[in-house]
Amino acid sequence: MKDITQDFGTLYHPTSALVFYQTNERIIETYVEYFDMDENGIPINAHPLTEKEAKTLVKALDTKTLKEKSKDFLKPKGILPTNILQINPSENGSVLWFTKPRKQHLYFTENLEISNGRADVPAMLWFANKRSLKIFALSSNQRPTEKTPLFYAPFFNVYENGNVCMGTVDVHIQNSTSLEEFIKNWEDYFFNSYFSHLMNEHNPIKGNCVNLWKSLINVDKPFPKEALKKANITLKNLL
Repeated sequence: MKDITQDFGTLYHPTSALVFYQTNERIIETYVEYFDMDENGIPINAHPLTEKEAKTLVKALDTKTLKEKSKDFLKPKGILPTNILQINPSENGSVLWFTKPRKQHLYFTENLEISNGRADVPAMLWFANKRSLKIFALSSNQRPTEKTPLFYAPFFNVYENGNVCMGTVDVHIQNSTSLEEFIKNWEDYFFNSYFSHLMNEHNPIKGNCVNLWKSLINVDKPFPKEALKKANITLKNLL
């Protein structure tokens, strides 16, 4: 099977509609009526446009405000964090960063029969834009370079190419999101979602993935680097 999640676009659904009425007289008068939309896209609940709704409309159409917000996208709040490797502040945006080994709270679905809890996770490489996340593991705590070999991220819900299946997680990265917020949001999205299954039978480690995490949860034990499996690519392949 082929992972086509990168090709998915953003779906927009109708939520409201405006109807403008005008007189045929020499001095034209305008009246605006506001409609809500039901789940089938049919206008309902007609009423005169309120002052509050008009202000919301003006704000939504203020392109200057939108441009100002886009300028803040991926802008650091202070000195550039040392774990940042690359920033691309385009419209969709992307950031490449790494994290060192750490204790992390993990969640698993019941079918895996793994308890939720804290466990050591290895050093990781993260590559994300507004809509998608790609992750790999690192065997060293040092800052990676273009020649650094990558390992499969030893988690469930991750494809062989590093793409993360977010399932029902509602990913929402705003145009005004700072660099620090962007990184925190993606790490929270990943670690606060429930791990459920291997993707396309891809086993990301040497051994049994379920048994590995059963042995690491809620114990003071470092992640075994020898369990990592090489992905046969380097960091340069992501750039």
